[in-house]
Amino acid sequence: MAVLKYEEIAESLRARIAAGEFAPGETIPSGRDLAEQWDVSRATAIKAVDVLRNDGVVVGKQGTGFVVTETPVARPAGARRAGSARILGGMPFLRIGTPDWAEPPTHVANALGLAPGVQALRRARVLQLPDGSPNSCVEAWFPPEIGEAAPRLSDTAPIAEGTTRYVRRQTGRFPVEGVDVTTVRLATDVEAERLRIAEGSPVAVLLHTAHDQAGRPLVCEEGVTPASLFEQVDSYAM
Repeated sequence: MAVLKYEEIAESLRARIAAGEFAPGETIPSGRDLAEQWDVSRATAIKAVDVLRNDGVVVGKQGTGFVVTETPVARPAGARRAGSARILGGMPFLRIGTPDWAEPPTHVANALGLAPGVQALRRARVLQLPDGSPNSCVEAWFPPEIGEAAPRLSDTAPIAEGTTRYVRRQTGRFPVEGVDVTTVRLATDVEAERLRIAEGSPVAVLLHTAHDQAGRPLVCEEGVTPASLFEQVDSYAM
């Protein structure tokens, strides 16, 4: 599939940001500058910047232009309904620990189609409310073939282009279908510590599995949210 010009410009900017050319808080080239550099219309350049803005890589700053975000923003792995563990539109987050390889819980292994004893790559983070307090804790599990083909998933540094685009670039695989299963239970000790709630507090758990164009699992994310903060809204025809 041919890459459109605005997508090429956006990917170039992502790579430059990931390489540290534009640090958090620094201004990226303006639409006019990008148009001149790439010999495209200003509308095309602005569309490229809009891609980064929509992905939470840059934000508009009055009187300055667009600057690289100070705090990474969590984005859905494919379209996800409101009420999910990763709020549609993105939330600031803190990475927890270092990505590691471990045997996932049985329900996650089943979602990924992994046999008992097979390890997957785990990335954990805590999504934050505007005041910095925890909203949800999320563990993302990648099957071995994804973790091995996309080595940057094992790094602690943020992936400016987002994990979904990075995995697609590395593997050619991308999400086309998501399966969400919502349950309720009591928080584990680890979850309670991450969410700053009492041990055994009620939580809502959303298990999200993204499948690629061939129906193969790409990632399984388990998002845990205190019951007092969880809300799911569904709209449908009557």
